[in-house]
Amino acid sequence: MKLSLSSSPHQRVRRDTGQVMRIVIYAMIPGMLAQTFFFGWGMLIQAIIAVFSAVLFEGVILYLRKRPIERTLTDYSAALTGLLIAISIPPTLPWWMTVIGVFFAIGVAKQVYGGLGFNIFNPAMIAYVVLLISFPAAMSLWLPATTQAGITPSFLDSVSLIFTGFTTSGYDVTQLRTIADGVTMATPLDTLKTDLTQGLTYSESLSKATFNGSFFDAAGAGWGWVSLAYLLGGLALVKTRVISWHIPGSMIVSVFICAAVLHLANGDVYASPLFHLLNGAVIVGAFFIATDPVSASTTPRGRIIFGAAIGFWIVIIRVFGGYPDAVAFAVIIMNMAVPLIDYYTRPRVYGKNVTSKRGAK
Repeated sequence: MKLSLSSSPHQRVRRDTGQVMRIVIYAMIPGMLAQTFFFGWGMLIQAIIAVFSAVLFEGVILYLRKRPIERTLTDYSAALTGLLIAISIPPTLPWWMTVIGVFFAIGVAKQVYGGLGFNIFNPAMIAYVVLLISFPAAMSLWLPATTQAGITPSFLDSVSLIFTGFTTSGYDVTQLRTIADGVTMATPLDTLKTDLTQGLTYSESLSKATFNGSFFDAAGAGWGWVSLAYLLGGLALVKTRVISWHIPGSMIVSVFICAAVLHLANGDVYASPLFHLLNGAVIVGAFFIATDPVSASTTPRGRIIFGAAIGFWIVIIRVFGGYPDAVAFAVIIMNMAVPLIDYYTRPRVYGKNVTSKRGAK
């Protein structure tokens, strides 16, 4: 029997798990297309590797556990997990690292706990954190956007980079990163953190990294446009009631407020709220990751607290921590707090009288 994500009597749209997962995948298409446009074919190749690995690992583990295989695989949860991993990692990450991340997501973060509906952590974020801690150098090797790159890898070059470490012309990832204007490119968050340690102010860093006077092309990475594309898909999920507004809304507002407070306190050191929202994984995290129905809070008030706390931790870790982006860490931290949040935000059962101890006899 497939999981039903409807909640009587308030949820009027009944969908099974497979339908929900497919709708989420469809909603990711605008963002994935934008990511492919700015960062090349590598993202789509990683998506194929990750989805294939996720389905394969899930099928093998289900076989070993003597659980129904076809029924579980057709809920598309493994495929969605693979896609979330693919859009989170550098497009040129070696294929075997992607497979390792997927194994931890499916085999450890999901199946060890009993499968879909029992995992306490978001599987895709567990995979990202495992890869980031295990292979920090490789996970930081993002190529410059195709609009700023000296050489744009073709489809065959991207395949060759992922499976051999070199393009068909013999360039490795480091060489491709330094070809653009002879400067090693990085994500906007990486660039800002590095510049601040070198004594530059936030405004100087942004001015140095901005091309053509466009904020959305900060650091030449096109992250602003990618975030807006994922925002479009996320709003479609809210509109179709696949997710509620509570987690993404509170998370985005929390990031904005926390970043605004710091920026107003010292604009030379702390980035603006818009910079935090449009660079990195805040938008995709708010709509596609933090809203995981299994590992997120389940009560309306709890979802608001859950999302707001994630936003708070994102800004704190970005500003004061060692990692430029912090969505995965923030989500995992709050996954651990979900039982406590749900316990204290449970709605009162309809018809139950609240009687004070003094008046009870």
